[in-house]
Amino acid sequence: MAASGSNRSATPVMVSPNGADQAEAIQAIRLRHPWRNVVAVILMAMLVLFVLDAAQRDAYGWDNFAKYIFDQRISQAAGYTLLLTVYSMIIAIILGVTLAVMRLSDNPVVKGIAWLYLWVFRGTPVYVQLVFWGLFATIYSTIDIGIPFTEPWLSLETNDLISVFWLAVIGLALNESAYMAEIVRAGILSVDKGQDEAATALGMSWIQTMTRVVIPQAMRIIIPPTGNEVISMLKTTSLVTAIPFSLELYGRSRDISVVIFDPIPLLLVASAWYLLFTSILMVGQYFLEKRFSRGVGQARPDKTGTETGAITLKTGVITTPGSAAAAAGEAGSDASADLSTDPEGKEHQ
Repeated sequence: MAASGSNRSATPVMVSPNGADQAEAIQAIRLRHPWRNVVAVILMAMLVLFVLDAAQRDAYGWDNFAKYIFDQRISQAAGYTLLLTVYSMIIAIILGVTLAVMRLSDNPVVKGIAWLYLWVFRGTPVYVQLVFWGLFATIYSTIDIGIPFTEPWLSLETNDLISVFWLAVIGLALNESAYMAEIVRAGILSVDKGQDEAATALGMSWIQTMTRVVIPQAMRIIIPPTGNEVISMLKTTSLVTAIPFSLELYGRSRDISVVIFDPIPLLLVASAWYLLFTSILMVGQYFLEKRFSRGVGQARPDKTGTETGAITLKTGVITTPGSAAAAAGEAGSDASADLSTDPEGKEHQ
């Protein structure tokens, strides 16, 4: 009567054989953002309108753009731009690593010289530095080899010894090395000090510790900003006209535009080549970052019952006195009591 008065069934509700069950995973519904779609449509419409308008404007000179985009002079200038970038970055990276190690040295003189170098080359504009390198032959007309304050053993004309191209490479590399030094120093400092101590405990020398332990771990921090610096160097080569060296991409396109009295299509030609090289460098940077980030931030295997988005619930068994489930529960409690008195379970094997 009590069971029927309370509107409860006398039959036990068996949820699962072991008395527990997992609830179904909750399906999360993504929050709607209608204004994002509206903004995206507006931006796409503006982009399409700009492209259509630019395609119809005669000021862009698309005929001259198509004429000079693969011109032999432009192709050779693009090659000079790549050479300037590659040579300058190689020298800058080598010199930057050296300066970074000097900055971390315990010798105050070495550290002071490195700091003075960074102060000068980071504190002055790169265009001003390139102008000075263009006047290098005027300041030092000859390069003398010998003992200081004595008659030189050998005297060479500066213009014959160093070409304008290599003056541009030196000017770009010395400026870039100051920034690379700080990037490398930050990467070295990001490595835990315990790595250095462990390498020393294994009997490694300082050079072995840096080349085999510290630098490989620091590359994960060094690669992304270095990739940005390479892309920046590619565009900075347009400033070597201050030396003057006008055979690179921007200088050559400017010279052609002066002849045809139409600068806009030649600017577009130079921009297209810069965008091509930049895209290739960005792809290379992506794979380098992926290569040196192996083993960092990888997904761990999921554990049972801890899936994201699912709430695990333990549901018990509703029983009534005298039912089979109650009898099974009593039997289970008796067995657990016996096991509690016999912890090793020898009597119940």
